[in-house]
Amino acid sequence: MDEATGLRERKKAATRLALHEAALRLASEHGLDRVTVEAIADAANVSRRTFSNYFSSKEEAIFHGDAVRLRRLLELVRQQPPDAPPWRALSRAAEHLAEEAYGNTPPSWLVRRRQLRGHPGLVAQQIAAYTTIERELADEVLHRLAGPDPELRARVLAATFLATLRVAVQHWIEHPDGPLRDTLRAALAEAASAPAVEAAAPPHGTT
Repeated sequence: MDEATGLRERKKAATRLALHEAALRLASEHGLDRVTVEAIADAANVSRRTFSNYFSSKEEAIFHGDAVRLRRLLELVRQQPPDAPPWRALSRAAEHLAEEAYGNTPPSWLVRRRQLRGHPGLVAQQIAAYTTIERELADEVLHRLAGPDPELRARVLAATFLATLRVAVQHWIEHPDGPLRDTLRAALAEAASAPAVEAAAPPHGTT
């Protein structure tokens, strides 16, 4: 990458971040339903057209930070030793991300996220982002598995891990009594030790 290309990419990243931060701030102050794309663009000192070049909706702009962190999580999983067991590789990547991305989270960010939690538009955006990462994460887990039905097991493992991660982050946002890494570690340990159902219940009327 030459210097000019690198400068353009940094400018794009800065604009995307400015739009994200403006969307998050305005939504927390006024409520997501009352915030317009035009208001977000004005707050970031860009045009409405520029906003559309970066995001398809205000919900996507607000969730941008989470989307970036999910992409970083995928990178961290890929960096784990190839012989590490799947759950250990996922857990180590998640703990690394917790320190890297949330270690110095300002109180204002936590307040804003608490104010926006549960909004239907953001929930839909979150589901879409997690679903996209889930497929790629399952592919990364697949080569670490042996035995029957590895593709199915990889998908279940990826889905379980991401659900645990989402719950842990949300719980920490609501109860930030300590570092996210501690909450995440406890949630991952709980998920790893959850008892499996050994046998299905017999059909009704049979013995």
